[in-house]
Amino acid sequence: MKRRDFLQSSVLVGLGLSVTACNNANKTGSENPPFIDDFELSEITVAELQQKLKSGELSSQQIVQLYLKRIEAIDKSGPKVNSIIEVNKEALLIAKVLDDERKSGKVRGPLHGIPVVIKDNIDTADAMVTSAGSLALTNHRAKKDAFIVTKLREAGAIILAKTNLSEWANFRSSNSSSGWSSRGGQTRNPYVLDRTPCGSSSGSAVAVSANLTPLAIGTETDGSIVCPSGINGVVGIKPTVGLLSRSGIIPISESQDTAGPMARTVTDAALLLTALTGIDAADDKTKHQPSEPAVYLNFDDTVLEGACIGYLSESSAFDKRVSLIVDEVVDVLKKKGADVVEVAVSDETKGLWKYEWTVLICEFKDGLEKYLQSHPECGFNTLAELIEFNKKNTEKIMPWFEQEIFEAANETDALNDEKYKEAKAKCIELSRKQGIDKLIDEHKLDALMAPTNGPAWSIDYVNGDNFGGGSSQLAAISGYPSITVPAGNIKGLPIGVSFFGKPWTESRLIQIAHLYEKVSQKRLKPDFVNSLIQ
Repeated sequence: MKRRDFLQSSVLVGLGLSVTACNNANKTGSENPPFIDDFELSEITVAELQQKLKSGELSSQQIVQLYLKRIEAIDKSGPKVNSIIEVNKEALLIAKVLDDERKSGKVRGPLHGIPVVIKDNIDTADAMVTSAGSLALTNHRAKKDAFIVTKLREAGAIILAKTNLSEWANFRSSNSSSGWSSRGGQTRNPYVLDRTPCGSSSGSAVAVSANLTPLAIGTETDGSIVCPSGINGVVGIKPTVGLLSRSGIIPISESQDTAGPMARTVTDAALLLTALTGIDAADDKTKHQPSEPAVYLNFDDTVLEGACIGYLSESSAFDKRVSLIVDEVVDVLKKKGADVVEVAVSDETKGLWKYEWTVLICEFKDGLEKYLQSHPECGFNTLAELIEFNKKNTEKIMPWFEQEIFEAANETDALNDEKYKEAKAKCIELSRKQGIDKLIDEHKLDALMAPTNGPAWSIDYVNGDNFGGGSSQLAAISGYPSITVPAGNIKGLPIGVSFFGKPWTESRLIQIAHLYEKVSQKRLKPDFVNSLIQ
């Protein structure tokens, strides 16, 4: 999640970001030669992969081999975006089993034989480590798959690799660099390599954008799916909390955590979302799902006719160039029949971050310690033990930034902290009743929209992240769904637009995002430019 969102409202306040660049972001000098990208599966969709599998043009084993070769060429050498923290050594064997099933006439569904990468805070009961990017957990091999991993395997997906992330999902230090972990190093933006990938699901977003995989899974507490998706020019869906199980995922917040899909198209993200949903007895939040399962692939080109979209215009005030991009989004929506009205949250709601911070540090201590104690193979039982481990390994784990968030969380009384219940009640009141619910009900809206992100800032280990604004907080704190779609770029750096709404409205939001994507076609393939400054 984005830690500095606790220091300011990410809904309506953001830091301005100045981008120094040549006139053409793709222009390269003699020291920055263009990267020739001739990957045969570049920008391919799941449906296109399935067609190749059905026709016999490619097998799942061949597809896996191609992506593994791509990872070696792009991630580990060449541009070296460093999005993959560990490759699944069993991927080819799994692909063979699925190829054999296909030959026998058994096809499990649209993800049969399709590679997926997952964030390294999600348990897999295989040879891969689940470390949250920390050297403290480099020997942690989970004994049981996370619920969503079980769903992936049932769907016939192939877990190709685990992805790098901001260590501990960006919940260790307020001065960190997004996409950096002590285990995995620094993930880089594939558009401009000295720029941030945002976080904390940095590697998942970069892997999809750089065509190292067709699909990925990230996790979000506040912004960790939508920000890296927006900044890396891909689609990301943060579902309603409870639509996807969190069991087997290293936690931050019981109130806000969720996993979610990332892909290059809305259709592919919706396919992956469909495979991941389900009620899990180990996660009480999933018991609140609607009794009738939603359909996420029922696209309708008339979805915007007569619709009303609320534009949180103040959320784009951090950069006038972002505002111009969102103005173009508004034009597209209007041309497809929507009415777009400007809306704003109350002054009190703008101060949500104060209460969110209290909730998160209390829930983090409680949730993390429960996870550690239910996973004895981790070798730790308490947050205090992790803090001491980090102190003893400062040079490797804390070479650039400290662990003040860990320490602040450890000082709380977890869920028994006297400030916790009041802060949680305030979060619900301001983000839901006085936030999204109020805006949608008063203005009779079908959805809300806002820019997802500003342009990617330069990686800076000394000063940490310099967030250029965002709009994740309302949906994150309320636990409501959001989806981000590419909307344009500033000097070659992608900007996304987010659509969000009331709980369990993923289907409606996906329809809106799909139609916008279909009309606008703003996905920009990365060029792996070394730097904008020549």
